[in-house]
Amino acid sequence: MSLMKEWFGKIRVGAVLLSVAAVSQAQEVPSPPQASDAQKIKFEWSVKIPLRDGVRLNATLYTPKAQQAPAPCIFTVTPYVAQNYHDRGVYFAARGFPFLTIDVRGRGNSEGTFRPFLQEANDGYDVVEWLAKQPYCNGRVASWGGSYAGYDQWALAKELPPHLSTIVPVASVYPGLDFPMFANMPYPYMIQWLTYTSGRTSQDKLFADHEFWGAINREWFEAGRPLQELDTLVGNPSPIFQEWLQHPHRDAYWDAYVPTPAQYGRMQMPILTITGSHDSDQPGALMFYREHMRHATPEARARHYLIIGPWDHAGTRTPKAQFGGLTFGQASLVDLPQLHAQWYAWTMADGAKPEFLRAPVAYYVMGAEEWRYAQTLDAVTHSTQTLFLDSQVNASDVFASGALQPQAGRGKPDTYVYDPRDTSSAVIESAKTDLGGLVDQRLIYANSGRQLVYHSAPFVQDTEISGFFKFSAWLAIDRPDTDFSVSVYEIGQDGSSIALSSAQMRARYRRSAREPELIRTREPLRYDFDDFRFVSRRVAKGSRLRLVVEPMNSLNSQKNYNSGGVVALESMKDAQPVTVKLFHDATRPSSLAVPIGHPTTK
Repeated sequence: MSLMKEWFGKIRVGAVLLSVAAVSQAQEVPSPPQASDAQKIKFEWSVKIPLRDGVRLNATLYTPKAQQAPAPCIFTVTPYVAQNYHDRGVYFAARGFPFLTIDVRGRGNSEGTFRPFLQEANDGYDVVEWLAKQPYCNGRVASWGGSYAGYDQWALAKELPPHLSTIVPVASVYPGLDFPMFANMPYPYMIQWLTYTSGRTSQDKLFADHEFWGAINREWFEAGRPLQELDTLVGNPSPIFQEWLQHPHRDAYWDAYVPTPAQYGRMQMPILTITGSHDSDQPGALMFYREHMRHATPEARARHYLIIGPWDHAGTRTPKAQFGGLTFGQASLVDLPQLHAQWYAWTMADGAKPEFLRAPVAYYVMGAEEWRYAQTLDAVTHSTQTLFLDSQVNASDVFASGALQPQAGRGKPDTYVYDPRDTSSAVIESAKTDLGGLVDQRLIYANSGRQLVYHSAPFVQDTEISGFFKFSAWLAIDRPDTDFSVSVYEIGQDGSSIALSSAQMRARYRRSAREPELIRTREPLRYDFDDFRFVSRRVAKGSRLRLVVEPMNSLNSQKNYNSGGVVALESMKDAQPVTVKLFHDATRPSSLAVPIGHPTTK
């Protein structure tokens, strides 16, 4: 079960690659345990774990039948009801590790009141220290889990419980960064998730009814109602929803959810971080990774490993060969449960180092369909190629696009007009289709005249692109605020498209993600888009890159009506069309930095 699965419905991939979660199921569907595994374990229902304030959490305990002495233990804490991880409990217990799957405070059969995220640090600390004292545990405790359960591993780690031996955070949510918003743009999915975790029991059927949520989002979007009213429109008024909207950008409120630099610096346990190129929580997972690597001691950094597969959010736990309209090679199907078990054996039971971890960073090169390795995340990129934007005519159409070229541009600025009253995208976003999200071009064609498009020359040879794109643009707007989306695609010789990466920005956060500043001039200003998602793909000879610059205008994202007010309170009556000009001349060069991977050795 995962925090972010269907939250972007059929939003165009070009607007934000968080949308790749659209093809995932509402729940992670685990593999059923093998009969031979089930015969090796003992099961204990409704184990009660006391917390320091008297609240008791509910756990399901799986222990090895053959266990004769205390052993290292593993646990996960989940808001999705503990039985959803039955398969993991059987798997790890059958391999010698007692495993507990635990309902978070206020969910399932646990006592107390559920308050998302903030409760997990102290509660996790108490779980670790209680578990270390149990007769089946030898005092070495590890955590397991992804998405929300990836986040809560970092939350408990910052409290430094003495018996925490290792964490394996997977697809970790980073509150305030990639949930319940990205680039300071909240998204309607947050009320879908809050409804899912309302009450104590599982709301999985309600959560997974995508037609229901799609209809609500479309009604909200086409009516132009404020985002603040969405919880009432759904029929589930939520104080947490309203509280989150009161904090539209990173601030002290969101900082309280995550480790401080000093806390990162004191973490000494081995860490294995796992995410995917198409993981909707890749930004969070890599933010935790980077912050730990920035503040940790050299010894702790040497014990932190990173894996980036070709996976979506669910695939970071159960990889699949097909996703988003693409098919990946057999090498992508890493046996992640086995890798977890090997990691726990290595870090807690004197086992051998997992063979897969040949270097601190492992990343999968799509297209080449192979794993590559590096000493650091930055070392994945061998060099950077800068492509400058230029155009002969207004580059607002796929078939009359501008250019991405080695030399600085000389043309006149390109222009598009974004009218927030335009809701035509909802028709395509709501359409049922079997076409995968990573290869779908319908919205790009439909948005002709309302976006800017640039193509590179064809690649003269297969070229690995690995790392993070960066886009620097000189933009002028005639309103105090608006939202931008920037996307990069591989365009094949046959015209096919594969989404590579994307970034977005709200103009008021041009200077700082923490301090909004409305735009008071119509002169061009430089905007640096540096929050692209990691990608690693071998682009085929003859393919081109396509860059699309467009407004954020989707039923799956908060709408900015460009007025400069409090965006969560704005509605269609506040709508102000904005004219966007993109400059690309000698004094105001706009450019795309392309991360080139290391040449392969034959």
